[in-house]
Parts: sequence; structure tokens; C-alpha cells
Amino acid sequence: MKGSSWACIRSSARPLLLAALCGLCTACVDDSGGKKVDKAALAKFVLASPPADVGTKLNADFDGKITLLGARVEPKGVVRPGSKLKVTMYWQVKQPLGEEGWNLFTHVLDGSGERILNIDNVGPLRQLEGNHQAMWPSAWEAGKVYVDEQEFTVPASIKTTKLQITTGIWKDTSRIPIKSGPKDAHNRAIVATLNTGVTPGAVPRSGLPSLRVTDLLEGQTIQIDGKLDEAAWKGAASTGPFIDVRSGKPNARFPVNGSVKLLWDQEHLYLGFEIKDKKVTGGFDAKQTDPHLWTKDTVEIMTDPDGDGDNKDYYEIQINPQNLVFDSQFDDYNKPKVEPDGPFGHQDWSAKLKSAVTINGTLDDDDDEDQGYVVEVAIPWKSFSKAKQAPPKPGDTWRMNFYAMENNGGVAWSPILGQGNFHKAARFGRVTWASSRPAAPPGASGGAASAGSAAPSSGAAPSANPPTSGAQKRPKVVNPGKP
Repeated sequence: MKGSSWACIRSSARPLLLAALCGLCTACVDDSGGKKVDKAALAKFVLASPPADVGTKLNADFDGKITLLGARVEPKGVVRPGSKLKVTMYWQVKQPLGEEGWNLFTHVLDGSGERILNIDNVGPLRQLEGNHQAMWPSAWEAGKVYVDEQEFTVPASIKTTKLQITTGIWKDTSRIPIKSGPKDAHNRAIVATLNTGVTPGAVPRSGLPSLRVTDLLEGQTIQIDGKLDEAAWKGAASTGPFIDVRSGKPNARFPVNGSVKLLWDQEHLYLGFEIKDKKVTGGFDAKQTDPHLWTKDTVEIMTDPDGDGDNKDYYEIQINPQNLVFDSQFDDYNKPKVEPDGPFGHQDWSAKLKSAVTINGTLDDDDDEDQGYVVEVAIPWKSFSKAKQAPPKPGDTWRMNFYAMENNGGVAWSPILGQGNFHKAARFGRVTWASSRPAAPPGASGGAASAGSAAPSSGAAPSANPPTSGAQKRPKVVNPGKP
């Protein structure tokens, strides 16, 4: 997944959906209560000039049009779990935004950078009025200063020594860029970083899952058709059901789940995802290159070929139920990245994969209940151009993680446990490549493969013309019909 989304809810929600989505999200607070907004009562929050005291000076410049002058957090000092905080921010308008749709957002993060509260619609200015906030930035006037008050309770469950408050201005999937002032990597102004008084616990380092993946037997083939009906798949190594990304426990409440099987030969890495999903969603223009698949239904493959978990030179691949592909290569943790709309990583990199999707149900049809979908993919080893050894040798271990995603959330093979986002390679599971062929006896010069390599399987490459796949970044065909 590409770090954080740009909307208030991680699913790139539109303003019209703010109230409904906040009602569904336990970390999202909305104090509007459906009451009619008293605009006259809001007049006291609009000033003709900045007050003498704006709290801690920030001077965060939002594209030269709006400046977050400063902010005050009360009470001062340590903010312990369960305590109540009041944040007052002072926004000065240099130039009206000139278009509708811009709202304020505020994210409260723990010390790992994970969002633990979404308080977008908390406070007098942010009360929902129809499909937007009562005094949204789209209506702000030049020269005026807007006093933005918010109150919230620090989650009792916070486990980190730090808490950070961030804010910004968003519309659909975009955020107004911050040209100067304190900001994070996700184009959010940093309002305050506070001590929680929590005693730091040991960072979980164990519990990483591992998988031993054997290669194809000589003579076995895989046809990339989205069916997983070859004999090789029946005995393939499987992750088992995915689990909650944060807790590492089963999450029956998340709307999708699944598992993935792995096989390999000297030419390709093969993966077969089996996803349970009652509402299979596509929703993307098939002509789009590298669509943001993580905002809807997709599977995701994260690969760190060197296996050291340091996030150097890793790869991200996503394939959705339309058989569309997002693929990118990263030099370091979430880097490079251009906010707010990308590119994310080196999107000019192509996995040159072949993939196929079959759907047990109907795509983008809310009138029926689907069973889910299957993604079958073959990735050439040569696509992992920065790997030290590709194809791997038997005994080599790579770091990988696999996700079933919906609306920017997901379940995973290996949980992240709050130590970062879906890119955190230190939390990827360990995949060890193994050969099903016996090692050659000492001094043997032919016949069986040597102990240091796997013999290529005959005819194990994907079908040259699979009906639902393509070697391009945008596979052209998908089979959405019921099998």
C-alpha cells in the first residue's frame, strides 16, 4: 500500500460520504450530531487579524494561499492515555481557494506514525452541514483568520511514548501541498508532538511467519488462467488465512480475507491468491496506467529479495479483480514518493508479469452476494533486477508479505503490529526457496541439478496466450462471469 491516503478517510472518500463513513469508523469522531448549524454562533471564530498569541508558531504554508500560523494544545505537559486535550489552530487566508470541495482534516498518530484517531469533523468550524463542513476552507475569505478548535480524548490503548497531531486541507483524493513549515512525508502539517508518559515496551521482533516453497517438478506446467486447477497447486505451500495487520489475530469483521499459494521454477515465481469477498469491486478505467488499486479491492505482493528487512530496493505489486496491475520499485522505506498523487516509488518499473483473474460472482454488482475471486500470476525472476540472486538458489530466503485489501485497509500474511505501514519490510514474513529434486552426488557432472541450483522445469513457463492475462502493465481482459 502507498503509505497514507490523501482523504480524511483512508478510502479516498468524497465529502458527501463523510458523515456516513465516520459513523462506521471507531477512530473517527463527529460531534455534529445532525444538528442545524448556527452560523451566527460561528462568527466569534473569524477574526480580522491574527491575535497576539497564536500558541506555538508553525507558519505552515499551504500552496501560498493559506497559512497555519500556530497552534495551542491544552493542558500543557504530558498527555496521558485517557486524558482530554483541546487544540486551537489559527489559519490565515492569503488567497481564497476559489473552488468548492476543500475540507479540513486532523489525524492523531502514535509514535510509530500509525493513525489512531481521525477527528476531521470535530469542532465548531467542522460541524457537518450537508455534504461539507460548516465553515469549510472553500468558503474562507482573504485576510481573515479562522480559529479552529478541536477537543478529543487520548486513546487509552496507546502504547507509544509519543503522540503527534497533524492537519491539512483535502478534497477527494488530493491534499493542498505544504510548501514550508513542519510537515510529514504524507503532506500533513505537524501541529504538535507530545509525550504520553507511557513506559516503552519491547518492540515485538518474533512471530514472523515463514514458508518453505518448493519448485515445480520436472514436466509440470502452470497455465495462467485464474483457475489454479493444475496438480502442482494442490501441493503448493500456502500461507493459510490472512490475519489482522495490527493485532496479528484473525479478523472476521474485515470484509475480505484469503490466502496465497506459491511455486517457482528457474524462470518465474508463481502465486495463486484465493480471496473471499462478498462484494467484488473493480471500478477503475481499464486504460489507466498504474491505477491506485489499494483504494478498492486488490491483492498485494511486497517483496524484499535480499531478505534483510532493511527496506532497501524492494518491490510492490497489486492486482485487482479487473486484472489491472499496479507495480513499482522502491529504493527505501516508502521512497521515492511524490505527494499527494504520486508517483509512488519508481512506477516506470514493470514486473512484466502475466496474470489472470476469475470471479465467483459478478463484478461491481451490489444486487447479489459474491463468493470472491482468484488471482493467478507469474512474475519473471529477471524483473527483480536489484536482487542479489534471481532466480534464488535453494536455501535462499527472501522477505515477502501478502495482503487482501479493500478501501486502503487489509489483512495480511505477516502482521505489521503497529511498527509502520504495509511497506515495513522488517515485518515481512520469510520465504525460503527449496528444490524438490535430489542433490547431485559429489563429483557428478550431469543429470540431476547440483545442490546449489534448481534444475529448470520443462515447459513451466506461463501459457503464451492466457485468456485473461498479459505481459503489459494493464492486462486487457478479465473474466467476470460466474464459473
